[in-house]
Amino acid sequence: MTQTSRPVPRRTILASAGALTAATAASAAASAGVAAKPGQEHRVFQHGVASGDPRPGRVVLWTRVTPSPDATPGSGRGSAVDVEWEVALDERFRKVVRRGTARTSAARDHTVKIDATRLAPDTWHFYRFRVGRHVSPVGRTWTAPRATASPDNLRLGVVSCANLQAGHFSAYRHLAKRDDLHAILHLGDYLYEYGPGQYGYGQSDVDVRSHVPAHEMVSLADYRQRHAQYKQDPDLQALHARYPFIVTWDDHEVTNDQWAEGAQNHQAAEGDYAARRARAHRAYDEWLPVLMEGTAQVGDGTRLFRELTFGKLAQLSMLDLRTHRDEQVPTTTPSPVPTLEARVSDPERTITGRAQLDWLLGALRRARPQWKLVGNPVMIAPVTFAQLPTDLVDPVNDVTGILPRDGAPYNVDQWDGYTDDRRELFTHIRDRRLRDVVFLTGDIHSAWACDLPQDIATYPLSESAGVEFVCSSVTSNNLKDITGTPARTSSLVVEGIIQANNRHVKYLNFDDHGFSVLDVTAARAQMDWFVIGDRRDPAAPASWSASWATASGANHVVPVAKPVA
Repeated sequence: MTQTSRPVPRRTILASAGALTAATAASAAASAGVAAKPGQEHRVFQHGVASGDPRPGRVVLWTRVTPSPDATPGSGRGSAVDVEWEVALDERFRKVVRRGTARTSAARDHTVKIDATRLAPDTWHFYRFRVGRHVSPVGRTWTAPRATASPDNLRLGVVSCANLQAGHFSAYRHLAKRDDLHAILHLGDYLYEYGPGQYGYGQSDVDVRSHVPAHEMVSLADYRQRHAQYKQDPDLQALHARYPFIVTWDDHEVTNDQWAEGAQNHQAAEGDYAARRARAHRAYDEWLPVLMEGTAQVGDGTRLFRELTFGKLAQLSMLDLRTHRDEQVPTTTPSPVPTLEARVSDPERTITGRAQLDWLLGALRRARPQWKLVGNPVMIAPVTFAQLPTDLVDPVNDVTGILPRDGAPYNVDQWDGYTDDRRELFTHIRDRRLRDVVFLTGDIHSAWACDLPQDIATYPLSESAGVEFVCSSVTSNNLKDITGTPARTSSLVVEGIIQANNRHVKYLNFDDHGFSVLDVTAARAQMDWFVIGDRRDPAAPASWSASWATASGANHVVPVAKPVA
């Protein structure tokens, strides 16, 4: 895609765009990825607008155009087209500050990504796109403060695990109604790979809404069509138009339980895994407002781990914990039954890859902004059973070599399956006497607030390296959904057993779906959890559930009586 920009003329442009501010809900024909029917008006901007990765004076802008009725996502059809873009300080575009033109084509699925620069820092902007007489909905976005600024707070909506087949995205709708956030932090599983009838709502896997295409996504066209379907959800469109997103992927953006050279949900009949992953990453790069390889260009690389800063208050290090990891250790018992497998502590095995871990260690330094936030796709707090103090584990292993260093983990797909990386990271934090380290995590469809013990067996006598807040899923099944039991019944037993064996786990909710809000000030970082009603109800209400916080310098979580006002 070529991109040009030009200075804004002094003349007033486009008297009003107020009617364009609401994202348009997708038609059934568009949702199915087919051309409009005869007599039906063709819409050029069917997939909304989005922005992401806010930096001081810069932000990524995104849209997708449908230049002709046959140019449906993944079709490879449709002519190249020039797309104009504008950024203004007001919703009526009377104060345009940047504009330019980008060329897109079927080679990039007619998506547009702009790295809009030379904007005012810590400022709300409005943006839109134009093809001929067709004008997109208006989006609103925000630029981060300068590195030298001292903002009062940073407030992020936090979400993960949004499975369209498992329900409606009410969590997105409620976040879009708020006017007190700076950005949305999406911690992975933005979409799911499964076909209809797989991994739907509840114990019977009922499809509340069926995936398009009507099979597991494997080809580049499949991934493009699935991204397009999700982008036509009205609640997701509204949230994208309201706030910039900061995203990372987990596994379902490619396929379940992926690792560097394969995945649990990839079979030989589906072709070469590396080729499949490359196709998934290509579609992700095209369809998300994210910097990959540090740029808004498509196809120039797949590096997703990156850092964003928000003045002197906070930095956010976003991790990629799928692309570089070793294969998960095979378990002798099915999860969540704990497994006694010493290989989870093998120093030759990694979840981050050496380059990413070195980058993260470099980011976690005392000279950096006060709060060191880490966008973490899978849980880092140890969740294990039958722990022994580390000074006893090593002598036993000298003889037997059978004990994992942090006890028997129940989920080896998270950091518990790669404990040497975690140990090196926590040791780095301890040795440099770092404070205010907060891991923000998705993946496991449940809500947690945890300390991060240096030695799980001797906690709370041992130090804590920081804290972790885990958000619940937007729609993906949790414990009560899988077991088919009423909320707050059998899950209470499981929660009690986990907390009894893991004293650093202070809060745990296996039953509810929804979203979280993280508010960071110089004094504390607080996570508020909100839960939604029935996922089958597109108008499901939301209510506050719990709040936990960590005070500056404390490295421990404590309950809070109410959410941030």
